[in-house]
Amino acid sequence: MTAGESRADTVSARPASEFKRGSKPLVAALLGVACGASPLPFNVLPLVMGPIHKEFGWDFASVSAGVTVFGLIASFMAPVFGGLADRFGVRPVALLSLFLFGLMFGAFYFLPGSIGGYILFWAALGAIGIGSTPVTWSRAVSLWFNRNRGLALGIMLLGTSLAAMVVPQIAQRAIAAGGWRMAFPVVALLPILVALPIGYLWFREPRADERPAGVGGADGKVTGITLAQAARGYRFWVLLGSILMIAFAYGGAHIHIAQIVGLHGFSAQVAASVLGVVAIGILTGRLLVGFLFDRFWAPGVAFPALLLPALACYLLMGTDTSLPLVMTGAFLLGFAAGAESDVIAFLAAKYFGMAHYGRIYGVLYMPFGIGSAISPIIYGIVRDRTGGYDPMLLVAMVLFAVGGAMLLALGRYNDNFAEPSADAEPELVRAS
Repeated sequence: MTAGESRADTVSARPASEFKRGSKPLVAALLGVACGASPLPFNVLPLVMGPIHKEFGWDFASVSAGVTVFGLIASFMAPVFGGLADRFGVRPVALLSLFLFGLMFGAFYFLPGSIGGYILFWAALGAIGIGSTPVTWSRAVSLWFNRNRGLALGIMLLGTSLAAMVVPQIAQRAIAAGGWRMAFPVVALLPILVALPIGYLWFREPRADERPAGVGGADGKVTGITLAQAARGYRFWVLLGSILMIAFAYGGAHIHIAQIVGLHGFSAQVAASVLGVVAIGILTGRLLVGFLFDRFWAPGVAFPALLLPALACYLLMGTDTSLPLVMTGAFLLGFAAGAESDVIAFLAAKYFGMAHYGRIYGVLYMPFGIGSAISPIIYGIVRDRTGGYDPMLLVAMVLFAVGGAMLLALGRYNDNFAEPSADAEPELVRAS
């Protein structure tokens, strides 16, 4: 190798070069996440939950059941869509799912007044929309980035923060102008008119010669272990259990945050503002945690980050908390969501590689989706039976702490993508 070739290799390996090559796909993925099935339903339902309850007379558990069914169906479809992305590439899978999701979400304007019809709409949304979530977008981003993968995934996942800041405001204005039904078709314009055109122009996986060093093997092929190999190792099950606990703690708190704020005596407008604070927390968690993941052992970063929402649950308990404390709790709660999503995508790539990333991520997404889906209805049941959320918030405090602590058992990164011996990581060390 000549000195000129060595210098060229050094330049190509610089962190900035990854962002130069992958900036357009990253922006497209960010918008795809922002306008996809991951954030939109969860940012509209909190605002229409009260009006639906008043119009149809359903209890809060029944209203929450829609998003529960949506999450369960989507979770079971995640490995299917992930496998399709591995086989056919993420571009066609993500863009088609995004388009169909937008159409179906807009059709929620015609939600029927029967529980059965209401549930059916949510089930259809889950079946077609999961391909518009990070299950697909993160595969392409992880192939474009290696040294800066944590930060790039954090930027991609800022889409949910962007949605949480913008969508409640759009939905609230649509509700004020045309009733709660109008929120759905108005918000559905985002995936169809914003994310889809940019995705069509910019979103793709890198060619073999465009991949950064460390993503592919010496033969240029993407490396990684299969789902079956991953499932034979303890790390896969530790991740799965941790994700389930944290998602169960967080999902219902997010869906019911407007109601929690209302129980503290604040107006619907204040509740919408609190959702914006949650979004800022998600944004901060995504960027900060993603940045630290690239520099330190990720589980050691994730554990303290996931202790913060336990404090949030404490701050949100009771009914006489001041607005600054409620806002602080909302921020810390959002921080947890930012940290958790980074955990799934980053650690799936680090411990299992990219060759079968879509299917592995899809299976790991299942506990995330299931926990997030079941949690809102449990929160709703607690609210219906006790008149508040304190018992569930107490349970959530424990789940955040235990779920975060489990990640410390993952051990060192699996650089050769074969399940290594159980060498626990004793402290926060710099990532190799």
